[in-house]
Amino acid sequence: MAHDDHADSDGSGIERHLHNPIDDKLIPLEPLDLNKVHSIDDLVRAMSKTAFTGRQLGEAADVLEAMSRDEDCFVVMTLAGAMTVAKQGLIISELIDRGLVNAIVSTGALMAHGLVEATGRAHFRHNPEVSDEDLYEAGYNRVYDTLEPEQNLDDVERVVFGVLNQWDASETLCSWKLNRAIGASLAKDAADRGILKSAYLNDVPVFVPAFSDSEIGLDFALTNRSRVKEAREPLRFNPFDDLEHFAATLLAQKKIGIITIGGGVPRNWAQQFGPFIELRHRRGGEDLPLKRYHYGLRVCPEPVYWGGLSGSPYSEAISWGKFVPPSEGGKFGEVFLDATVGLPILVASVLERLAKSPGPKRGKQRGKHS
Repeated sequence: MAHDDHADSDGSGIERHLHNPIDDKLIPLEPLDLNKVHSIDDLVRAMSKTAFTGRQLGEAADVLEAMSRDEDCFVVMTLAGAMTVAKQGLIISELIDRGLVNAIVSTGALMAHGLVEATGRAHFRHNPEVSDEDLYEAGYNRVYDTLEPEQNLDDVERVVFGVLNQWDASETLCSWKLNRAIGASLAKDAADRGILKSAYLNDVPVFVPAFSDSEIGLDFALTNRSRVKEAREPLRFNPFDDLEHFAATLLAQKKIGIITIGGGVPRNWAQQFGPFIELRHRRGGEDLPLKRYHYGLRVCPEPVYWGGLSGSPYSEAISWGKFVPPSEGGKFGEVFLDATVGLPILVASVLERLAKSPGPKRGKQRGKHS
């Protein structure tokens, strides 16, 4: 703020001109009064008027609401970390089913573990008194405080094998095509909800950029080894088909937004859309509109000073041409919080808001498969 400079100031502050915060139009904070909280959304709105991570959560809910209400905005959700092992899968399915998420970019592991619950199987609490050596011998894979029985993954393997064995070897695979086929299988045979089932039913593509780094990727490799032994033609996989389909899908939209849970490869792969289009225009000579994300919502506890992409703020991504800056209308919310805490609260809050004031249907909702 501007103030009078005094060349003879002795640093004691006696020459300061103390401003009136009301005149300066500062936004006052408010005590969080639980007597006024009657719903999750009441709590989140109250938190937005506090400080620290509570305020981040409240402001992020406003961004998610704006993104959800924007009829011109196509929303990409990126997923990293053990979100399905941590039983967050139905929240993601809900966002898909309600038309609030229109494409998924994920780790392969997250989709594989999601298949476990989508086919009616369970994950279990870990007893810390049991050693990891004993867990291995018993066939229990540990993910922090949760167990994934090896038998679950064997069952998932059978689902994936069933899809791959029916695949026409003349058609090259990529992750979104395989995930769509798995979703179709689940829609036909599985009674439970799941991410890939919801994605298939709502025509939402699911991309796995690091496909070979997953249980499903290993299933694909094992399938091909089996086909070679049987003197059958191995299946082909081209990850650049994913990139091209993702880019073409986003190019067709008026606006794009992104919801990022965690970081890692899914976040970077989805965010590199802007630079990819710019390079095609600048180096490749293609006549393309330069598109960047208008909205961004990120839930990740990683701090920026570790230097990894997972902790980098959206302001850094602006310098790469990935996001529209706030000065041009970009809206961003970033919450430094465990997603198993932040995501349920954010989504529940915004769903309450949309239920109270539905507004027009979003034009980007996809038609369902017959």
